[in-house]
Amino acid sequence: MTAGRHPLPVVTAAHGGPARLQPHLDYELVLDCVHCGLCTASCPTYVETGHEADSPRGRIYLMRQVLDGVLPWDADVERHLDLCLNCRACETACPSGVQYGRILEPFRLAIAERFPGRAVRTLTPWQRWLLFHVFPYRWRNRLLLAPARLLQWTGLDRLLDRLGLVRLLPRSLQTLRAMLPPLEPHYGELPEVLEPIGPRRARVALFLGCVADALYPQTNYATARVLQANGCEVWIPRGQTCCGALHYHAAEEAAAQQFAAANCQVFGAEQADRFAELDAIITNAAGCGAQLKDYAHLLHSTPWAEAAARFQSKVRDVHEFLAELGLRPPRYPLPLRATYHDACHLRHAQQIARPPRALLEQIPQLELVPLAESELCCGAAGSYNLTQPEMAARLGDRKAQRILATGAQAVFTGNVGCLMQITRHLRAAGASLWIAHPLDALWIAYSGDYPESLTPFLPSSRP
Repeated sequence: MTAGRHPLPVVTAAHGGPARLQPHLDYELVLDCVHCGLCTASCPTYVETGHEADSPRGRIYLMRQVLDGVLPWDADVERHLDLCLNCRACETACPSGVQYGRILEPFRLAIAERFPGRAVRTLTPWQRWLLFHVFPYRWRNRLLLAPARLLQWTGLDRLLDRLGLVRLLPRSLQTLRAMLPPLEPHYGELPEVLEPIGPRRARVALFLGCVADALYPQTNYATARVLQANGCEVWIPRGQTCCGALHYHAAEEAAAQQFAAANCQVFGAEQADRFAELDAIITNAAGCGAQLKDYAHLLHSTPWAEAAARFQSKVRDVHEFLAELGLRPPRYPLPLRATYHDACHLRHAQQIARPPRALLEQIPQLELVPLAESELCCGAAGSYNLTQPEMAARLGDRKAQRILATGAQAVFTGNVGCLMQITRHLRAAGASLWIAHPLDALWIAYSGDYPESLTPFLPSSRP
């Protein structure tokens, strides 16, 4: 949201007074875990460390012991919980239907309330400024990235590397620079309404996100155009803001609620009759989608509860929506051998696995090959690669090795964090692959507009 355009709505408790930081922590959810251990093979940190306390059942046991007053909340317990990526792969694996995310997040909120000023994840002041005062705002992200775009465009970035001047930067800036992907030119601002191509099949609203729109603007552009090509009237509401995930996962619930309420307001969820005319709210970022689909829970104790339930009922990941709508066949070939990595909050939090693959398989001449451990987290996990860089690096290297083993020329994934993490670790491995969102590939197949970044991977005789 542009600063000053729409003030965030005030979120209050349903019966008056300030919003509660700690929602009702349902202890019965903790008891659902029978400690069978079937989740351990799906847990990235347990796979890496082999430590029981770094497994889902181990962490649930630790949380229960703290809740029961058997264990004190100390640095050791905190370390094991902080190491959790909250990828929710354990939910997919669990035969008992344990809702791990609904245990961990309220527990973190409870701890943050019980120990004021002590974040559940260790954040430096610099990281807190980025996470809470820059990343959630599209225009602030674009301004912050403007120098990096200029350096990449002029080639000065590579020159600084060759001269070794990058090593003079503070370590935190070196880390952030290493995470940056090649930055495409920003599309500017799309019209508020895009008309469908051909007969109208649906009317949808497009959620742009914040960090994703600044780092991968081409994906938002491609998403809007692919929706148009499939007969959708696309409404892009002005004043939309961050989904609130960054704050919520860092135990800043009140701020997350304000962002959620703002989106309910901007997308018109308060007006039931008019909102009913909207077929879907589309998002192309897995992390945003999981948070948007949880608004009813996030705002359940506020006056926005009813609007949040309406809003949540309309949210669809773009792959999910296009698969349900029925994809109009794209015509231009993309002669590549490619693989697909499951973004955690798409595969596990939203339980969407087949639709992205099904859409990619409809692109002429695109060969999609399986990826070993596709469902295992790459180590991005929102802010995890900032707060837990060692484990994030181990998982990133592991993912890069699995991708290289496929012999693919391209890798697709549906989340900004995954795109950044995979790009960084493949680059560190000296590999050159086209790394993109599935919607980027789909738009090429509809438009025939092959970007320059794709040229090295295509045969010279392409159409």
